[in-house]
Amino acid sequence: MSQYDVVVIGAGPGGYVAAIRAAQLGFKTVCVDAGVNKAGNAPALGGTCLNVGCIPSKALLQSSEHFHAAQHEFAEHGITVGDVKFDAAKMIERKDAIVTKLTGGVKFLFQKNKVTSLFGTASFAGKNGDAYQIEVNNKGEKTVIEAKHVIVATGSVPRPLPQVAIDNVNILDNEGALNLTEVPAKLGVIGSGVIGLEMGSVWNRVGAEVTILEAAPTFLAAADQQIAKEAFKYFTKEQGLSIELGVKIGDIKSEGKGVSVAYETAAGEAKTEVFDKLIVAIGRIPN
Repeated sequence: MSQYDVVVIGAGPGGYVAAIRAAQLGFKTVCVDAGVNKAGNAPALGGTCLNVGCIPSKALLQSSEHFHAAQHEFAEHGITVGDVKFDAAKMIERKDAIVTKLTGGVKFLFQKNKVTSLFGTASFAGKNGDAYQIEVNNKGEKTVIEAKHVIVATGSVPRPLPQVAIDNVNILDNEGALNLTEVPAKLGVIGSGVIGLEMGSVWNRVGAEVTILEAAPTFLAAADQQIAKEAFKYFTKEQGLSIELGVKIGDIKSEGKGVSVAYETAAGEAKTEVFDKLIVAIGRIPN
């Protein structure tokens, strides 16, 4: 049984930074993580943020901003371009390359700082004196390690919507929204938080008609309301997102190549919209 000073469960921004710092301070450290790459055939460190969250979303935002600028802003700088074309698959390819480089960077930092990396899911199996026993399950192959200190940094997962199953084909979570290789003509987004606004903005800039449905009566209720008010004007008037606040979501049905969403507006009007793709982005819950 391998013994360590510190076990870190999770290799996202909380976990990998904690593991590296613990090792730098002289602790024998191991980090356990179950993340895999997009192809599903190799471990990938970095958690949601590096693999299917902050980093890839910013990569797509930058690409979409460049496309939008070429269409609408270059001329005022005296830059004339021809027929601007957009290749969604190429944008996703660039995003994937950035993710691969950065997750590989975490692996390098682990090696440089002598952090042991174990692949699998971790659970508390018991105690041996003042040491915790941690069982690591790698696709059914189980090993037990011991450490006096355990840092739990398991991050979060998308909050599910009870009446619909995510298939990442027509009904998408944040991961599916980051991997569309064609621009949907009509895109629906449930939730106007950070993920919903980012993904809505990306696909809106490259040609999708985007409708965002938000249950809360207030836009960005957790933010300063003066900032939220200005943000709402920007997203709706300048960027062209359609944002409905105070809605009640009803039946959601995946029908062939589209998704129908029934909902009630804040004014009590019953509506049904049919989208090519639907992103469910109603927040995240602890993993």
